[in-house]
Amino acid sequence: MKLPKRYMIVLLTFISTFICYVERVGFSIAYTVEADAAGVNQSIKGSILSTFYHGYACSQVAGGWAAQRVGGRCVLLVSFTLWSLTCGFVPTDPNHVIVLVIARFLVGMAQGFIFPSIHTVLAQWVQPHERSRCVSLATSGMYLGAAAGMLVLPSLVKLRGPRSVFLAEAALGAVWSVLWLNYASDPPLPEHPKSNAARFGHLFSSIKESQKIKVENVGGSIISAKIPWKSILVSLPVWAIVANNFTFHYTLYVLMNWLPTYFEKGLQLSLQEMGFYKMIPFLNMFIFSNVGGVIADHLITNRILSVIGTRKFLNTIGFVVASVALVALPIFHTLVGLSFVLLWHLVSWH
Repeated sequence: MKLPKRYMIVLLTFISTFICYVERVGFSIAYTVEADAAGVNQSIKGSILSTFYHGYACSQVAGGWAAQRVGGRCVLLVSFTLWSLTCGFVPTDPNHVIVLVIARFLVGMAQGFIFPSIHTVLAQWVQPHERSRCVSLATSGMYLGAAAGMLVLPSLVKLRGPRSVFLAEAALGAVWSVLWLNYASDPPLPEHPKSNAARFGHLFSSIKESQKIKVENVGGSIISAKIPWKSILVSLPVWAIVANNFTFHYTLYVLMNWLPTYFEKGLQLSLQEMGFYKMIPFLNMFIFSNVGGVIADHLITNRILSVIGTRKFLNTIGFVVASVALVALPIFHTLVGLSFVLLWHLVSWH
């Protein structure tokens, strides 16, 4: 049975986030091995690991603008191709600090275009009543990618050396780019507005206040008549979302970057010997991210809660429970205890 086009697009975006997070976890693992062997101090190590996110932060707004002006499909392909090429040429010698900094900055900047492009593409292809679960599925690829990276890549480093990780990641990026080029396309023309309004009227009415900008769909790109930057910058809901994303991703990236070091140095455990345990937190994030998307769609489409009420309800529960788990994290010094708390902490976000 042929997969409907919109689901093919969602599947490919899921694979893209999966590969991106294999790359992020993979660099942390490979660089940690090389840096520890070379005796690099933790300060320099932290600077190298954080350089990616400087580039990543710089390109977020630009990524959203480019996706709207040029089209998410094209921007996603270009950004994926660029970071894959850069990743393939990243040196493994931790003493080449300047080269590593530049390479990681460029990889981060290229990947910064990916998520804005994905959201643009999904907004064009997916109907409102399916968006929560489709966005959850697409973005949950990053958790499954992190889990797969934690499970497979330490053994790859042991067998083939750290350089093999970078080459494998570049190859994955190249394969995805070919698939996206072959199977992705611009969205079809919008359905008749009356038929959409009749079917999803209560959904459109709940978000119509947020759609103040007149848009036109031209060749798969969205061209806005005027972006109210001032209103955006002084909007309290916008800053609430910024704070939400900052706190979530700050904790996620700290855990993702430093878990390999903590397992090796803090718990004196080899990543190769930890087996399934090291991927439990991210695997559970993948599962419950999709559960959260299904619950959100159920609450919204059945009018149990409004769109805003659903977002507030799920986020509040997730952040409160996650905060408690994060405070409890330093108490545990065994692998089983640490895995349980990380599992509870990361599951509660979704």
